[in-house]
Amino acid sequence: MNVQLDGTVATGLEPVRDAFEASFRGKPEMGAALAIRFRGEVVADLWGGLADPSQRIPWRKDTLSVIFSCTKGLVSILAARLVQDGLLDYQAPVAEYWPEFAVAGKSGVRVMDLLAHRSGLSAPREPLELGQIIHWDTVVRQLGAQEPLWEPGTGYAYHAITHGWLIGEVIRRITGRSVGEYFSDLVAAPLNADAWIGLPSRQSARVASMQVGSTLSELTRQQAAARKPDTIDWGLQAMTLGLALPPELVAPGEGFNDPAVQAAEIPGAGGISTARALASIWSSTITNTDGVRLLDDATAAVATVPQSEGPPVWDVPAPWPRWGMGFQLDSEARRYLGRSGFGHDGAGGQSAFADPEFGIGFAFLTNQMEAIDDLRATSIIDALRHCLA
Repeated sequence: MNVQLDGTVATGLEPVRDAFEASFRGKPEMGAALAIRFRGEVVADLWGGLADPSQRIPWRKDTLSVIFSCTKGLVSILAARLVQDGLLDYQAPVAEYWPEFAVAGKSGVRVMDLLAHRSGLSAPREPLELGQIIHWDTVVRQLGAQEPLWEPGTGYAYHAITHGWLIGEVIRRITGRSVGEYFSDLVAAPLNADAWIGLPSRQSARVASMQVGSTLSELTRQQAAARKPDTIDWGLQAMTLGLALPPELVAPGEGFNDPAVQAAEIPGAGGISTARALASIWSSTITNTDGVRLLDDATAAVATVPQSEGPPVWDVPAPWPRWGMGFQLDSEARRYLGRSGFGHDGAGGQSAFADPEFGIGFAFLTNQMEAIDDLRATSIIDALRHCLA
C-alpha cells in the first residue's frame, strides 16, 4: 500500500516525488520529509508516514527530526562565516583561540585539522557517560586535555561526535556565545527556520521518534560479532563516546531519543530541524534565500577545497568520503548532484546539501534509520539530477 504524502512539488519534478514515495516501500513504520529550493524558491516540500509508529502519530508539516551528522554541516557554515567576517583563520593554531588546548602534543593542531577530521581526537580516550555529554564544559575540558590518538595532521578519521565540541569551542571562544546561540542568531532566526542545536523544551513534542531499521540493526550485530575482545574499537568509541550512547545512536527513550540529549548542545550530531528549514539554510549558502545570504562565493570556494580523502587512519572499508573545511564533498560515499555539491549527511539516511552549479538547497530526513548502504536519499538525488538535466 502506498504511503499518503502531503505537500507540493513543482511541475517537472514529479519524478522526485515518485522517488520520495518509493523510499517508503517495505517500511510501513517510516516517516520522512523532503524539501528542495531552486535559486532560492521552494520547488518541493513533501512529507508523509509516521512520526511515532508506536502511537501511530503521522508525520506532519511541522514535525521535527534529529538530523545527526547533518549538524556538522551547520557548524561548518558557522565556521566559514567567521572566516568570511575575518574572525577565524583556518590555518591558525587552535590554541590561538583556545589556549588551554595547547597541551599533550596539540600545540600545532590547526583549526582546519579540527574541521577536516585530522586532529587525532576522534574519540575520547577515557569513556564518557550520558550525564557527562550533556554538559559542555565537562566534555570540552576532557578533549582539550587529551593526547591525540594519532599524530595530528598526518591522517584523518571521522570525528563522529567530538567534531562538534571541538570546533564549537573555537566558535564559542571567538563569539562569546554558545554554538546553539550563535546558530540561532546568525542562521535560524534570520531565515525563520525551525532548526536548533540544543532544542528548547517547548518544542520537544514535535520531534519524531527515531527508529532502528532492520539493516542498521543487522550491521550493528555483525560489527559486534567481529569485534576483538580486550581491544578498544576507536571507531565504535567515536560513535558511543564509550558509555554515553548506544551503537545505533538511538533506542526507545535513549540516545538521541532522550529529551535531555536533545536539549543539550551536541553539535556533532544533535541538531534538530525540519527538512524545510535545512533546505533553506543550504540554499542561503549559495544564493539569496528569503533575504539571507550566509556565505559569499569566495568563502564557499575556500571552504570546499578537499582536505581529507582516501583511506582513513582506522581500517574502514571503501568507499571513503571527502572532506573540505568540515563540509562533506561529493564522493563515491556520498553523491550529490555533481562535484560542486557540499553539505553533510547524517546517520540512518539523512542528507542535506547545497549545489552552486544547479542552484539547489536540498534536505531529506527520515526517522527510520538504515545502514550506510541505504539508497533512499541517493535515489531522490538521482531523480532530481535527471529532472534538472
